[in-house]
Amino acid sequence: MKKIILIGCSIFLLNHSSMAQNSTAERVYQIFQNSCATAYCHGSGGGSGGLDLEGAGATVAEKMQDVYTKIVGVTPSNTTAAGEGDHLIYKGRPDKSFLFRKINNGLESTIGLETNEGAAMPQGGNSLTDVEKELVRQWILFGAPATGTVVEEALLTDYYVNGNGVEAFPNGAPTPPTASEGFQVKMGPYFLAPQNNAQGWADELEFFQKWELDLPSDFEVTRLDTKMGTYSHHYIMYTYDTPGDAFSIEPGLRTYTSHTNMTLVEAVQATTDLKLPQGAAFKWDKDVVLDLNSHYINYDNSAVYKAEAYVNIYTQPDGTANQEMFTQLIPNTSINIPNNGNEYTFTRALNGFLGEVYIWSMMGHTHELGTDYDVYLRNANGTKGTQIYDGACPQGIPGCATPFFDYQHIPMRFYDPLLPITFNVNNGIIHEAKYVNTGSAPVGWGSTSDDEMMVLIFMGLTDTTGVVTNVKAPVSNTLESIKIYPNPATNQTFLLLPENVSDISFKLYDVSGNEVQHIAQSTENPLVINRGRLQSGIYIYKIKDKNGKTKTGKIVFQ
Repeated sequence: MKKIILIGCSIFLLNHSSMAQNSTAERVYQIFQNSCATAYCHGSGGGSGGLDLEGAGATVAEKMQDVYTKIVGVTPSNTTAAGEGDHLIYKGRPDKSFLFRKINNGLESTIGLETNEGAAMPQGGNSLTDVEKELVRQWILFGAPATGTVVEEALLTDYYVNGNGVEAFPNGAPTPPTASEGFQVKMGPYFLAPQNNAQGWADELEFFQKWELDLPSDFEVTRLDTKMGTYSHHYIMYTYDTPGDAFSIEPGLRTYTSHTNMTLVEAVQATTDLKLPQGAAFKWDKDVVLDLNSHYINYDNSAVYKAEAYVNIYTQPDGTANQEMFTQLIPNTSINIPNNGNEYTFTRALNGFLGEVYIWSMMGHTHELGTDYDVYLRNANGTKGTQIYDGACPQGIPGCATPFFDYQHIPMRFYDPLLPITFNVNNGIIHEAKYVNTGSAPVGWGSTSDDEMMVLIFMGLTDTTGVVTNVKAPVSNTLESIKIYPNPATNQTFLLLPENVSDISFKLYDVSGNEVQHIAQSTENPLVINRGRLQSGIYIYKIKDKNGKTKTGKIVFQ
């Protein structure tokens, strides 16, 4: 697995004195010239609506510079768009960029033109191709930089023109809440090259993005319904403590973290619907600024991956909830795993500063060297007490008959009733992770999948007054503890099912979504999957049992 290979965000610093040749900004300018300027609507004579996309100056660079200053961060003349706080080009936000919404024409299904915002563009000019529209969108998503290349156009051509692509959401964007229920936040898309490619493009990308809300009034969040694709590694959401704390952070997709003066809201590894207990909520100010974190890995050997993540945020009026939910992230960065094939255990205690806490959910997190993640109550003498979490068991509940640790789908445990824990000098919790490294070098803490992590996340309250504690945790419709071996495989692989699972159906798909194998009904355990005539590559399987529970994952045939 290659580490992140990406043009550093430092190149996106604006340089208004010049425009680099062959930059994405130059391509955007050329697109506007071909379809929108000169003989059509927005030439240097003033243009429709006073918008000049040709620019003034003696050279192309001067004209580009002139157009840049007239559209980036500039309020539209259209009163409806201006009233929404939109810009002609809003750095990092295609949904708030009036020009992109005018040329979008169905590329992005979640945004469109409102009443009184006029007709779509271009009118009478050359229609924009999907590649051209995507280039404009990617430029905006990466903060509309004046210099540098934010995306390889060949990657977009391969995806849109050659049809060599895989979508995180092949069935389209998730349905957002109604306006009375809440709102939807989207991160992406960004495009990942295939794992094996001659150009050496990245196959693993992790981005952060600040996201301003600017809602009419303060509000409370009662539910976070997070949607991710199969290739997602994680999705994390923070809030800046004040809007001013986000001021110096660059807009758009960025590669660097900025966790000063920020509060964790959620961290999940797969599609997860967090419905908070009745009477509990996150309390957000109307002008809260979010910081989003999306991490995808393209497991496909030949296809471009379109990575996206969505969160449906459900709200209620401020002052409705009795208690405020909080989320705690507890890292142990002091891990170093020798590459000798032995199992190593790392332990860290947390005690002494939180006081009385009522835990609602808990989840551990490792990368691929992880073999287990456990959490125990801490005895007064510092020893491990009762085990309260086991990442190798379904739903994180200790004591399962056939433990199996799947680092890509580590379970989140929900406590009903809420679990009271006292964090003081003598008491608290101990979290413990185990790893085995058979690779070519020792591995330590780091953010890519080539590195390792040891992170515990829990959500809880400091008081349960007014909270209905017998609210049932989200019911999982996922089959747990399914083991696949070997994986990668050569000619056949085996799916070992839990003891309580039988009578299942099995379907296997290629990365384009085409069904290549189908077993309508089987009681075999393990279930034998033969490669047959399938080519080498990544395949997605879906298992469904007689109770309707499902499990989706990947099988690699070498």
